[in-house]
Amino acid sequence: MRAYQYPVKTFSLARAVTVFTLAAGAVIGIVACSKKSDTEKPPFKLMEAKIADIQQAILDKKLTSEQLVKLYLARIKAYNGTCVKEPNGILGVVETIPNAGQLNALATLNLRPAARKEWGFDDRKARSMTDANDSDPNMPDALESAIALDKKFAETGKLVGPLHGVVIAVKDQYDTFDMRSTSGADVAYANDRAPDDATFIKKLREAGAIIIAKANLGEYASGIPRSSFGGTFCNPYDTERSPSGSSSGSGSSVGANLVTCAIAEETGSSVRGPARANNSVGLAPTQELVSRDGMIQQGINTRVGPICRSVEDVARIMDVIAGYDPKDELTVFSIGRTPSVAYETFAHQKDLKGVTIGIVREYMNKKLFNEVDAQSIELVEKGAADLQKLGATVIDPGPEGALFTSCLKKYGPELTNKIFTSKYPALFPLDAKGAPQGDHIGTLISMAFDTAKVPDDYSLRELGQAQAVGQSKYSINYYLAERGDADVKNNMDLIAKAKFHQDPQFPDRKETRENQEKEKEYDMSKRMLLRFAVQTSILQCMQEMKLDAVIYPTSNVPPQKLGAPPEPTVNGRGNSWSFLGQQGFPALTVPAGFTTQVWDRVRDPGAPISSEASDKGTHLEGPVAAKLPVGMDIVGPPFSEPMLFKIASAYEAATKHRTPPPGFGPVENEP
Repeated sequence: MRAYQYPVKTFSLARAVTVFTLAAGAVIGIVACSKKSDTEKPPFKLMEAKIADIQQAILDKKLTSEQLVKLYLARIKAYNGTCVKEPNGILGVVETIPNAGQLNALATLNLRPAARKEWGFDDRKARSMTDANDSDPNMPDALESAIALDKKFAETGKLVGPLHGVVIAVKDQYDTFDMRSTSGADVAYANDRAPDDATFIKKLREAGAIIIAKANLGEYASGIPRSSFGGTFCNPYDTERSPSGSSSGSGSSVGANLVTCAIAEETGSSVRGPARANNSVGLAPTQELVSRDGMIQQGINTRVGPICRSVEDVARIMDVIAGYDPKDELTVFSIGRTPSVAYETFAHQKDLKGVTIGIVREYMNKKLFNEVDAQSIELVEKGAADLQKLGATVIDPGPEGALFTSCLKKYGPELTNKIFTSKYPALFPLDAKGAPQGDHIGTLISMAFDTAKVPDDYSLRELGQAQAVGQSKYSINYYLAERGDADVKNNMDLIAKAKFHQDPQFPDRKETRENQEKEKEYDMSKRMLLRFAVQTSILQCMQEMKLDAVIYPTSNVPPQKLGAPPEPTVNGRGNSWSFLGQQGFPALTVPAGFTTQVWDRVRDPGAPISSEASDKGTHLEGPVAAKLPVGMDIVGPPFSEPMLFKIASAYEAATKHRTPPPGFGPVENEP
């Protein structure tokens, strides 16, 4: 009956008895064969199932929510194990495993103790480490929630809401009243459950979504693919490589079909990065569009965003979680700026006539980077050609050109003022006391009338990220004070009462907390000035060029080996292109194809392990044959999500680049 091209994962006999006794009712009901009429709908298939597929199967009474949860649990049981060697335990040095067949994507499972043990999941996956009994009837687990949905559907014949039966994982950076919330840390809370749900979590549940797990993340939303509690996580397309951080588990659980969709968080690239690395679709929305209430370490750049396997499903999630929330004052800017119809209605575009898209060549000039970048750039160039074939007008400044530089030189120096003058001390000198020497204002005015006087290196790549002094300490201490735990009250408690991994291949998380504790002042003035200046400049530039959106690679750098030294910054290029999103522009990443080969950075023998700031002590090896996902970012003005969905859905339908990872195919008896 199957037309799958993926290897079938099998269990040991002991596992099979545990898992499929529970799932048998689901599987038999779905895959039982009989002669079908030619007009009857095809049977439900779990692999790559979209929200519409799931809900149609429920409406056709071919699937129940309980059966669906059990089917996903079977995949989680098969594929969510430890994916690296841990010779000294979860906190020690790790070693990669080729073709591990495991991902470690989900840290905490929403199952009561009896159900968890019956499925064979160990105590580390428990909903709470501080409530061993976990018997509160007001905290239904995923199976109980699914049964309740089935009961309501049986009574009414209607779905309870737009996400009825949708199985979701949530990054462990958000509060859930029924599961532990610790941002990936192994911390001795008095109660590891937060007192209530984050606002968007509550909205998801009310819409009928089933929260099945808390996803692993880089500890405290750091960019590394491991945490002290959750361990190390792997990429389903190559388990020796990173699934990208910090929302690693959110991305890989979607990419490998362990859940329908997941919720991630982005400060730099932590929605788009994991979506790209797992060949999925991810949206880092307009900053002010989704409430950050219940987020650990919320800040001016932190955005709540969904990852799914299709543009349509991302839009469906946004229909539920977007909008004003009095608990997050930034969302006041969303009032009157959301579409009058559902986001999902924009996700069925077939052509792009009348749409104008610019190519941000600042991020795609091969001469500015190295071998690592080449194939990602080439695939996004092909993506631009595909958009043009769909009818879009594509503004391309050429392989070595720049889309925004001439325009930015017109507006940037005035709008960024002190940030700009500090960057060029030779043009804007200061005396020993820091006072201006000469007339800085006059110099700025002369540049406004003659942009040739603006330094040649002034471009989108070099604007940098202005400091947010004290924001990290303020945000974590504010969150902990609001949470009100009896034992963990502030950042100092996190330092004193937590376990931290001890692996020199990865940055020291304790050191990061200690450095944040040294901050004594909260000063967002430069960060907010840059944000305002960049938004104003880029919006003006886009208006002058009549651009609806721009595109560029989500990252020039393919997923790297776990524990490898990071690719050094070259001409403003880091692991991902994050600058525009950090200034409040919505960014949507879509699959753009796969590499055929990559270059890997390795440490020279005897070189120190920590060489993050440069390529000192490292070199490139390659090319190495590797089929790894590449993503294309589509970015527009604030609140332009409808346009992004139009562009992305047309591109997705025309190119069909989404391909599930071959090592994580259907499990035994899966429909």
